[in-house]
Amino acid sequence: MKLTNKHGIPQTFVNVLERPTYSKGKAHLSVTQLINSPKIVALTKKFDDELEQDVSEMVWSLFGSAIHQVLEHGQDQNHIVEERLHATLDGWNISGAIDLQITSDLGLSVRDYKTCSIWSVLNDKIEWEQQLNIYAWLVETVKKTPVVDLGIVAIIRDWSRRDAAKNDDYPKAPVKEIPIRLWPYEERENYIKHRIAQHSAFEFALEAGETLPECTTQEMWEKPTTWALKKTGGVRAKSVHETESEARGALLKAGVGYEIEVRPGSRTRCENFCPVSNYCQQWRDYQESK
Repeated sequence: MKLTNKHGIPQTFVNVLERPTYSKGKAHLSVTQLINSPKIVALTKKFDDELEQDVSEMVWSLFGSAIHQVLEHGQDQNHIVEERLHATLDGWNISGAIDLQITSDLGLSVRDYKTCSIWSVLNDKIEWEQQLNIYAWLVETVKKTPVVDLGIVAIIRDWSRRDAAKNDDYPKAPVKEIPIRLWPYEERENYIKHRIAQHSAFEFALEAGETLPECTTQEMWEKPTTWALKKTGGVRAKSVHETESEARGALLKAGVGYEIEVRPGSRTRCENFCPVSNYCQQWRDYQESK
């Protein structure tokens, strides 16, 4: 991966990003890769020498890494910090670096630090649940110690004191601990086997020169096209419909003074956040269809 600096960010930032400290060791996949789109992981490996990323796109990840290092100094006597674990399943070595394990007479509590936006806190993120449950599997598989509970410690970079005061559902502080559902051990292991099978299929297709399976709508963060019924010239929708026929039916009931606005769908990740979209035939086909 080539690092660019199109916006002239100070060289100190460039130097830090060119000297990464993270390593997954000899693992086939890290936990974050395992839960990621298999197509993105496979294409990133293939085109790594050609890919570019700008320093400006990595500032918040750098900030998150700095927060992790600072919080290591808060280690308590019953804390295990930044421990990397490896385990093998179906011939694949999986590794994960766990931010914090809290020991007790009952077992271990697993915590992961996230520097994130308020949107991530107010909306369910299934990736967090998947990631922490794989960590729980690693802990119980490697250490033979039960995991008691899971949690995200969210450091909210755009937290607002004003919004906290007027909204009961808004976090009351810029740091919020979010409990995560702990799956049964068998469910965790079956999920990992399923993800390994998917990544294996993509790697085989890539090596064999076959057409890669497509990313799912969830992996592309796809928003479908919708039809909004609103007052003529207005902004807010009176109702939003999944099909045009439903919207036209609602328009007939609403009567004069209303109109239908088409809100085109999009694939947010492909358009703005996928590092290998330029190498993806699925994305090219989608663009041509539009």
